[in-house]
Amino acid sequence: MPARIVLVRHGETSWSATGRHTGRTDVPLTDEGRQMARALGERLARAPWNGLPGATVYTSPLSRARETAELAGFGDRATDRPELLEWDYGQYEGRTGTDIRETDQPGWLIWRDGVPGGETLAQVSDRVDAFLAELNEEHGTPDPDTTTMHCADRDVVLFAHGHLLRILTARWLGLPPEYAQRLKLGTAALCVLSWEYGLPAIEIWNDHSHLERLGH
Repeated sequence: MPARIVLVRHGETSWSATGRHTGRTDVPLTDEGRQMARALGERLARAPWNGLPGATVYTSPLSRARETAELAGFGDRATDRPELLEWDYGQYEGRTGTDIRETDQPGWLIWRDGVPGGETLAQVSDRVDAFLAELNEEHGTPDPDTTTMHCADRDVVLFAHGHLLRILTARWLGLPPEYAQRLKLGTAALCVLSWEYGLPAIEIWNDHSHLERLGH
């Protein structure tokens, strides 16, 4: 696997700001979301990141992720990967959890009850697993006798979506995809997946300190 996988959730959109499930609808960033992306880029340009030279960069093809990558300074290095598309929410696309629970399914929980007409959690997990397996083949496997940064190949940076990145993290840890419910992730947040004595670990999670000057 890579030395680290740096995860970036896209900046704010009008739908994310109001809690609407945004799967395949190509909702653009708001002005605030663009400021978030630039603030993230400024952070990653400074030490200790130094622009992550040599890292492989992938992005969801949806514009909110692609534009976040571009505004953060990684657009010219980012390759679109359909595996990083957000969960297809089917008939619940564009709706809030509150609305769904009030009008369709009292007590509805996406991690348990799923979405009609969209992807199952297992299907999202399967495409995440396939993507991680490909990274493993490309970057090699760490030596369990060494620690974290010295046991694998170069870094990988992923620009993608909230639920997708949470599921990817659960699977990185070898946990069932339902565990992703416990991993809250804000817009334009920074996370790092790495290693601890050869085992997958979370190094940084839901860090949005770069957004403090924006009032977040």
